[in-house]
Amino acid sequence: MATAAATTTTTTTTTTTTTTSQAMPPTRPSAAEAPQPQSPQHALSALQTLIDASHASDPDPDPGASPKDAAPPTHPRHLHDLALQVLHNLQHQHRWTSLRIHTHSCGASPTWKNTAPRLLPRPLLSGLPPQRLYIHPDEQIALLQAQKDRGEGEKQQQQGLALGGDKVRAEREWVCPSQLREKWSLRRFGEVFDGIGVVPPDEDEDEEEQEGKESEWRTTKRVLLATVDDDSTVVYYIVHDGIVKPRQN
Repeated sequence: MATAAATTTTTTTTTTTTTTSQAMPPTRPSAAEAPQPQSPQHALSALQTLIDASHASDPDPDPGASPKDAAPPTHPRHLHDLALQVLHNLQHQHRWTSLRIHTHSCGASPTWKNTAPRLLPRPLLSGLPPQRLYIHPDEQIALLQAQKDRGEGEKQQQQGLALGGDKVRAEREWVCPSQLREKWSLRRFGEVFDGIGVVPPDEDEDEEEQEGKESEWRTTKRVLLATVDDDSTVVYYIVHDGIVKPRQN
């Protein structure tokens, strides 16, 4: 999973600013995951099995149900299936772990701490990549200086940063599934950022453990925009909430 950004675009307005950069190379489904013609002798793909299992566990609401008995509002089925497709890609193509699907706001701004969870604009994912996707420029300088002070060579410094060594620990990331034909605006990105916190919550750790692992350099919200094409190709871009300091090459 490459961490270098191919292109970077910064857009500034008086309301919301987002910065995007390509995070990972596009992936196409392998031959084993490519759609296959259905036949009585042919088993469903792993992705279709995952989606069918989700439908079975969460059937569509009864249209004849009264408002009193109706379940809380949820997202349209196609958005949930899109999230499952991206989750499957991250897990099997990019070796992500601890993947979760989030449908309601969690870990958001301090003003929302004592309020009921709100339905997100769409299902979001969170997970742990095998190595760091983004290094803050100031953190990069500090790491290089620390390695220089220890007398490590320039080649070792570059490898330590590029390969995600023990000094550059992987961090949990937010992932926003999207379709290539969707049209995004600053308002839509703002709605996504309003429902999340800087760092995704980890259900396996308590609040104190999570606070102990938070990086001092991670102060801006960011999401990984997963763009899915009709042929199942997925391209990932890092989108920041606001203007960020340029990377040092």
